[in-house]
Amino acid sequence: MVGADYRRGGPGAVGVTRALVIVESPAKAKTIAGYLGDGFVVESSIGHVRDLPQRASDIPESQRGTPWAKLGIDIENGFEPYYVVNSDKKEQIARLRRLLKDADELYLATDEDREGEAIAWHLLEILKPKVPVKRMVFHEITPSAIAEALSQTRDVDRNLVDAQETRRILDRLYGYELSPVLWRMIGKGLSAGRVQSVATRIVVERERERMQFMAAGYWDLTATVADAGTDTGSFTTRLVAVDGTRVASGRDFGDDGRPSRDDVRVLDEVAAGALTAGLVGRPLAVASVEPKPYRRRPAAPFITSTLQQEAGRKLRLSASLAMHAAQGLYQKGYITYMRTDSTTLSDTAISAARAVVRERFGADHLPDAPRTYANKVRNAQEAHEAIRPAGDRFRHPDDVAGELSKSEARIYEMIWQRTVASQMTDAVGETVRITLTGEVGPDGGGVASDVTFSASGTVISHQGFRRVYREDVDETEEGEDERVLPALQVGAMVNVVEVIPEGHMTQPPARFTEASLVKRMEEFGVGRPSTYASIMETIQRNYVFKKGSALVPTLSAFAVTTLLELHFPRLVDYDFTATMEEDLDQIASGNAERVPWLEAFYFGSEGDIGLHAKVTTRLGDIDPRGVSTVPLGVTDDGRPVVARFGKFGPYVQLGDDTASIPDDVPPDELTVARALEFLNTPTDREMGTAPATGPVVV
Repeated sequence: MVGADYRRGGPGAVGVTRALVIVESPAKAKTIAGYLGDGFVVESSIGHVRDLPQRASDIPESQRGTPWAKLGIDIENGFEPYYVVNSDKKEQIARLRRLLKDADELYLATDEDREGEAIAWHLLEILKPKVPVKRMVFHEITPSAIAEALSQTRDVDRNLVDAQETRRILDRLYGYELSPVLWRMIGKGLSAGRVQSVATRIVVERERERMQFMAAGYWDLTATVADAGTDTGSFTTRLVAVDGTRVASGRDFGDDGRPSRDDVRVLDEVAAGALTAGLVGRPLAVASVEPKPYRRRPAAPFITSTLQQEAGRKLRLSASLAMHAAQGLYQKGYITYMRTDSTTLSDTAISAARAVVRERFGADHLPDAPRTYANKVRNAQEAHEAIRPAGDRFRHPDDVAGELSKSEARIYEMIWQRTVASQMTDAVGETVRITLTGEVGPDGGGVASDVTFSASGTVISHQGFRRVYREDVDETEEGEDERVLPALQVGAMVNVVEVIPEGHMTQPPARFTEASLVKRMEEFGVGRPSTYASIMETIQRNYVFKKGSALVPTLSAFAVTTLLELHFPRLVDYDFTATMEEDLDQIASGNAERVPWLEAFYFGSEGDIGLHAKVTTRLGDIDPRGVSTVPLGVTDDGRPVVARFGKFGPYVQLGDDTASIPDDVPPDELTVARALEFLNTPTDREMGTAPATGPVVV
């Protein structure tokens, strides 16, 4: 229970104030009710209670003929939104009204961000309370945090409400203006969105790079060497140069399959084989031993995006599943608020983390001063501190595992580890690079070759934060593992014990995963912590599917992205979208007004005709067939083969011949040969016609 100052009398108590506390979720209500005592009734709104109308029937019949009825926004009068109570919330609103009749005070205890502030304001508008209203905010659900929130109430922040309302209006204008264009030009059921269309473009651009990529072959050599005197202390090395010219690796090739630089030597199978034959048993001399200090700092505490990224890498959880688990942990009082882009830890959290370090790992793992971390996120602005275990003493993962679901326990352990590690000492040690040189040959032409091999190893003398937590990396990045090399002096000789030649093919750019896409969106300043997970879900409805953990765009994603790039380029421009986020932040902080901003976006301003005019004037310029076409190449006799997305799905075409293709064929696998396979497969199933006018699709 909270302190005695906040205890209330039960029903019927004389002279005792009764308070109604409203939060978003039943789970959150249950946790808080356990802390507040009998004088409080804690109930939930069960999420958002009002929104813009979703269908014509939501609007009163007397107003359905108004110019704004379609949008649910009166664009001619300050972009005033028309709100309706969500049909599935009417019963809950009635319950809240009944509870409010018996209350002397109302506490609105929804989350302290734009969404939470908006819910509080909507409840105020709907319930129209005649009793004092207080806005109560907290970042964690613990007895002390709730007590502090009760003592430091405030009014509803209208700037935050305006910012959320502007976002909602903006998204409605964007979607309701552009989605019908997609239905008409590409196919029914498609949608456009301020953030989702940009996220889709990122995925499509990566697939285009993969489709244009031409693989190149190259070979390399690894050699196992050992001390020449004892044949002990063996280690592996890699061939790095022949006759002073660096041996090419995968990073030395361009997307066209050719070396991107002239100062490298590309080994083929014949050359690699000749070097292999000449190296076995040969001596190599130690040309250099280069030690360098090794030092790594711990990663910053989690913010929303890094939590989602690490949950994807370490736990193989989608962004939505990670956030669902984190939300459960927050509502039950185990962690702080999970939607944040701040890496800051409170003094209480720093003390708790340092106490864990001191007790479990010793003073030698504790820095002299607390560590602080700068926010690296573009447009970082969300409230709260970093995501961390709740309270002033962090409960160990083993102590809470039995109280949590499997995914909640795994997320909590990761948050605990990351938070504690963030207040630990650096990992320190030494990295040594050994260079070996020798001679191979002469070859069949009587010419000897000078070869250079290299090996690197790291020895960590103080593990520091690594005793608790090591950040994972994407599949395309290299991790850091310890490797001990023998102590060798310059001039020492080693013998080549074994040589392994290996052929490689260069790889196209890796597709995005949910984790890496969230990271890229964050880098571009697109979206917010509260939207990443929902965007991942949205784009996977029509535009993206998963192949393993990789996000693969559909042909409908190609069509929509191409249409928007050609005819509405600003709306999918990364900088423009990020600037919109910055403008919305200005509205949230009270430094800008929403109505002039919305008028400029919708009706236009100097240098920009605005969204409405763009849609009405550019429809006639759109070629449905063109935006839906992806060239695949030409046949041996020079005839073009294309893939298209039509009103009845994706298909391939050669001349007048067409064939439908499965929705889950990755575009980069749609080669001319694969298309011909589909075209040559007998079928009697007629699918319909291509966009606008076109041949029958089967």
